[in-house]
Amino acid sequence: MKTSFILNFIIALVIATPSPAAEPLKGPPAAESKAQAELRVLVARQKELLAVVDQATEASAIEDLRPPFQKLVNDYEQYLKDYPTVAAGYTSYAVLLGKPVLGERKRAAALLLRANELDPDQPLVKNQLGNYLAEEGRPLEASNYYLAAIKLAPDEPLYHYQLGTLLAEAHDDFLKSGQWQRPALDDAMHEAFRQATVLAPGNVGFAYRYGVSFYDLEKPDWTGALKYWRALEEQLSGKVEKQTIRLHEANVLLKQDKAAEARALLATVDEPVLQNQKQKLTSQLPTKEGPAGAASPTITFPVPAGQ
Repeated sequence: MKTSFILNFIIALVIATPSPAAEPLKGPPAAESKAQAELRVLVARQKELLAVVDQATEASAIEDLRPPFQKLVNDYEQYLKDYPTVAAGYTSYAVLLGKPVLGERKRAAALLLRANELDPDQPLVKNQLGNYLAEEGRPLEASNYYLAAIKLAPDEPLYHYQLGTLLAEAHDDFLKSGQWQRPALDDAMHEAFRQATVLAPGNVGFAYRYGVSFYDLEKPDWTGALKYWRALEEQLSGKVEKQTIRLHEANVLLKQDKAAEARALLATVDEPVLQNQKQKLTSQLPTKEGPAGAASPTITFPVPAGQ
């Protein structure tokens, strides 16, 4: 589950993570003001360094950044000594340590737990702890943190998306626990993706994943799925994007035994990049010699651009 969760989580990164420096700081007003100012400086340096890493194309370029990263780590350590009760300091530092360029995930998790103790009302902390536990293969514990983040910040679409992803990817773990039944699990997963889409109407990645979640249901609502895919196609402008959604429409039509409609729709898909997926669906259409071929469970559709 660990690898697939991380791959699916990539799509959620299109929404910016809330800035840890924006979290309220605890303590006397004078100390709070100074702590806030110093933390903002650290967070600004952190963003600048991570931006350079994102743009680096060679390993040597990243290696050259190790000294400034180490300086930043040292300054964070000093900050925590100076302000040991400021939860936002632990959160910001944890976000830095959890990045691949440093890769100190266990240390980051310990800092997040400390931040959670100091201020249990930070949704970002709950979310980050959920990420850590999900990647560690502990989905049931992760779900509790995601749910806590959603309770604190119900309008943050990313938290709903991550909960839906966790419930989908760790499906078997939740069922084996005995704490979930299939209908409830399906409903929670589907609703989480729906909420993410509603709260972030411009995010194509979230909208696409909500559509895919119809396939994850034990008893899919194919009529609802077809209506949804058709509505999503109308919202897109790119030719490849629209034809990608059209493949989903054809797929659903096949599941509804509407081969003639599916055939007509597939005939409109002419983008070269989509021909492999189109052929897999076409092979399921009935022929003059006999009924449709066996449905293929391995069709993988490209995610539309612009997410």
